[in-house]
Amino acid sequence: MKSLYLLLFFILLVIINVTGQQKRQPHTMAERVQQLTDMANKRAVLRFNANKFKDFVKSSPRNYSVIIMFTAMAPQRQCQVCRHASDEYTIVANSFRYSQSFSNKLFFAVVDFDEGSDVFQMLRLNTAPVFIHFPPKGKPKNADTMDIQRIGFSAETIAKWIAERTDIQIRIFRPPNYSGTFALIVLFATVAIFLYLRRNNLEFLYNKTMWGMGALFFCFAMTSGQMWNHIRGPPFIHKSQSGSQIAYIHGSSQGQFVFETYIVMFLNAAVVLGIILLTESARGKGDPKKRKIFAVIGIILVSVFFSLLLSVFRTKTQGYPYSFLFK
Repeated sequence: MKSLYLLLFFILLVIINVTGQQKRQPHTMAERVQQLTDMANKRAVLRFNANKFKDFVKSSPRNYSVIIMFTAMAPQRQCQVCRHASDEYTIVANSFRYSQSFSNKLFFAVVDFDEGSDVFQMLRLNTAPVFIHFPPKGKPKNADTMDIQRIGFSAETIAKWIAERTDIQIRIFRPPNYSGTFALIVLFATVAIFLYLRRNNLEFLYNKTMWGMGALFFCFAMTSGQMWNHIRGPPFIHKSQSGSQIAYIHGSSQGQFVFETYIVMFLNAAVVLGIILLTESARGKGDPKKRKIFAVIGIILVSVFFSLLLSVFRTKTQGYPYSFLFK
């Protein structure tokens, strides 16, 4: 008898659980819209897993659009671009939520790979972040996938793309950020204090070598891609899932790693040093033996490190036909 009671109790629990799930799952379009509206009132960006994606996006009919950002925000994924894109995406969603155009015709959601890998497989996505617009009727077309490689993913760009797909205008409101202003104030204050303390000895301001080194460092930083790093926030290096392989140079011309910019900066600096040595050796001043040594070292530096630069460029630009010393 005890076993029979336990069996009946177990069956009752299963029935209650299934009934509860059926009650929680929206069946009609009105229920889906109401649940999405309630969730959007609490949080501008909704988090979808595979079940919620099927309930609110794949189910039909629908009279609303859904913008979904497919991302990989887990720390082990090391997707710094995903974090930056998520910040911009959240700005768009919050701007829509607190605007006069807010309605139940448009919803913002995010699907993380670790929470919805089935959705990634269903849509055949093998990269992140990806922004896709799911229209009220029909399947997404090619234009419903945002081309972030071409136009980027700033909040203003996302809002413009959404307006093209849904005819809903979103005015972007960015939260105030005073960190840049504070940094400039601290920098100018530091320079002013330094100049005041050295007011009786300002000859260093006329040092050509100091200004030349500063200009060279600035050029190396800009040509190596430091500004791109600041805007996109790429990972330092790339590790495979097993951690056995580490990539220091991105395999595409559309991306780069932070460590890669340091490599390019070092190669450019070595080439410039070689050119400086060649220039000094050709001036005809000083010991002839030293000038010959400078010339030989300069030729080696320029030849070797320029060849390495070409090799890096060939790696990132498939089909580039030219090389020198290294392939």
